[in-house]
Amino acid sequence: MERELALEIVRVTELAALASAPWMGRGDKNSADEAATLAMRAMFDSVSIKGTVVIGEGEMDEAPMLYIGEEVGNSEGPEVDVAVDPLEGTEIVAKGLNNALSVIAVANKGNLLHAPDMYMEKLAVGPALVGKVSIEDPIDVTIRKAAAELNKNISDLTVMILDRDRHESIIKTLRKVGVRIKFLSDGDVAGAMAPAFPEAGIDIYVGSGGAPEGVLAAAALSCLGGEIQGRLMPANADAFQRCLKMGIADPYRVLTMEDMIGKDDVIFAATGVTPGEILGGVRYLADDRAETHSIVMRVKTKTIRYIRTQHFLPGKEVLHKVRKAQAAEESEEASELKQQVNVQKEESLAESLKVTVRESGQGPVIETAKKG
Repeated sequence: MERELALEIVRVTELAALASAPWMGRGDKNSADEAATLAMRAMFDSVSIKGTVVIGEGEMDEAPMLYIGEEVGNSEGPEVDVAVDPLEGTEIVAKGLNNALSVIAVANKGNLLHAPDMYMEKLAVGPALVGKVSIEDPIDVTIRKAAAELNKNISDLTVMILDRDRHESIIKTLRKVGVRIKFLSDGDVAGAMAPAFPEAGIDIYVGSGGAPEGVLAAAALSCLGGEIQGRLMPANADAFQRCLKMGIADPYRVLTMEDMIGKDDVIFAATGVTPGEILGGVRYLADDRAETHSIVMRVKTKTIRYIRTQHFLPGKEVLHKVRKAQAAEESEEASELKQQVNVQKEESLAESLKVTVRESGQGPVIETAKKG
């Protein structure tokens, strides 16, 4: 892959972040996600790749765009696998919380794992713990190994985990062992990346999250020198069969970095939507400008670039198209809702009137009487 592709990819995550940022705290995660997806899909048309989405917004019949199998790019560059999460942390944006990202990973064709949409058990660490811990060990054993390798007291270790009921047993063990715990409301990719950034203050990331997000995290950690180990968690026989159909012969085996992203080059880009440990969020400035904070990395060179960009919003044609499309949908929905209300009013009025017909000397007489 050409090195110029890295900067092309980060332009895509920047626009997706700018499109979704206005929805921060407005309680509408679907509109936030839609805005990011529309912007990302439009921006891909300018990227010099012949890409195929292997991790996206869902199957073809579930997602209008950026669906699994969709071709993206202008077909003028290399053939690549593309993994996207236009808005990683839809709930985060809706609630105005931290760590929402727009994320893309690109690898040579055939290298990215076609991860099914299910939970994956995960263990992610930074460079100092690569090859030193195993997802197959009990969590208390992992903690003791990590403390020894990092030359820290167990009470000084910080473990990050999603705040979910399904993690109750792990959390209970972590508390018993005596580590510090940092809970994450959402944002599985950002969480798994955190141990590779010293400034984040996270030693280990554990717990289960989305399998597609695990592949995206693997792409990031491969650039950062960290590691993630995963194991799929099919919930039933149908989910197990789905794994087999996607080419995963043993859904219960431990997945390594090589299993998830292959051995070749990978490019990873992310732009912050809301502030987090790793990236700042979109900031709106005076004079119709906004600032984004991004990271773009490449496995081949191990180059890590932080990019702080000021955007002149009136010049962003894609953003105007996204807002116009969403406004049109809102108008159409409002019109449909108004029609529904009118129909309900008419039905209610008809129900409230009692109609009878009686005979009289002058012929039939229709009588209406309001109920009650």
